[in-house]
Amino acid sequence: MEHENDLIFISIASYRDAQLVPTVVDLITKADAPSLLRFGICWQHGDEVLTLPFAGDPRFRILDIDWRESQGACWARAEVMNLYQGEQWFLQVDSHCRFAQGWDTKLIRIAGQTGSPKPILSTYANPFTPRDADSENREVLAGTPLQMAVETFTDDGIPMLKPLPFPAGEIGAALRARFVSAGFLFAPGSFVREVPYDPELYFFGEEISMTLRSWTSGYDLFHPGETIVWHDYVRAYATRHWEDHDPAKSEKTHTWGELDLRSRGKVIRLFDPVFKPEPFGLGPARTLAEYEAYAGLSFALRKSQDYTRRALEPPNPPAPDDWPDRIYSWIVRVAVTRNDLAPEAFDDAQFWMVAIQDEEGQEIRRRDFTRLELEALTGDESQIVLICEIQSGIVPVSWTVWPCTRSHGWLQRLDGILDESDFSILTDEAA
Repeated sequence: MEHENDLIFISIASYRDAQLVPTVVDLITKADAPSLLRFGICWQHGDEVLTLPFAGDPRFRILDIDWRESQGACWARAEVMNLYQGEQWFLQVDSHCRFAQGWDTKLIRIAGQTGSPKPILSTYANPFTPRDADSENREVLAGTPLQMAVETFTDDGIPMLKPLPFPAGEIGAALRARFVSAGFLFAPGSFVREVPYDPELYFFGEEISMTLRSWTSGYDLFHPGETIVWHDYVRAYATRHWEDHDPAKSEKTHTWGELDLRSRGKVIRLFDPVFKPEPFGLGPARTLAEYEAYAGLSFALRKSQDYTRRALEPPNPPAPDDWPDRIYSWIVRVAVTRNDLAPEAFDDAQFWMVAIQDEEGQEIRRRDFTRLELEALTGDESQIVLICEIQSGIVPVSWTVWPCTRSHGWLQRLDGILDESDFSILTDEAA
């Protein structure tokens, strides 16, 4: 291993997850130096699993938590940080992941190649599907590196993020990034002390909160140019925290929606340059305004520059002060013919991915129409109309509709060209 004395503290928050042990086994098996790994695990479980096979291993520090006492993922990540004991590196991953061979050597090497004294390597992981030990099918770990891009802003002003492929020709080298992912984050150990997790965050907004707090604390953000981690996004076997902790099903007094609303309020306060929440506020090394210029975002106006929307590498080129005035809200109408879609697209729909592109084929907006939304749209009409609202300084030109089903996965995609009558600028009066 390149840095033979570099200990890596691995933070794993696991909630009633049958993939915890396979994830840990994969980390150890595929590491070049498994003796240098130190695990901090917040093990939230019930009577279904009473012991862990590595509980007596001195490399492990385990918080044994009854699932009923859990307060959510960010609370669990904060609890794990209390187990940190000064290791040189910090890695945060979810408990349902797989890893590249030699992942530890690769992360340390890539971090060194960035030239930054305080690098963070992070991105959305490629998907994989776990297999049972006796399954005839092997787990498929494939896919090129991904980067993170802004999708849109929620009504309360929080950026929604999405994965995109690496730019052509850039694979292999780390790219500067605008955002960090909570499910895969590698940083110097100082991160634990300088950017401690806020235990009151619940779910949405966790990633932009950690992005702003780490960047303003002097950390430089990068996407690794190699695929390091795979993540199980479907998790059909799993029970989610918000499903268990429902007052209708348990003794909890607050719904997960109420907890999430309170959490989102904390995230939104980070967008106020005057507000200084402690100890989970912005850092002292850089300002919010500097981040907005770097990333090409305006939190106050809930807009992103076209350079940002195209996921071009930051920092953004200097932009005039009035750049938000040149970003328009568009209403786009995508019409598809029912007969062009397979019956499974309706009967077995998980969601439909709808993308709007510019004249260069670059994605301006992606929106996933959920099964419930589709049920309201898919009557007996021969033509189905999907309405998307986008923000862009570039005229929308084309569209893609790609159904994903629960049983058959992705079906055949449809592509089309927008007519001028299919889109219009949403004026302030209309808004």
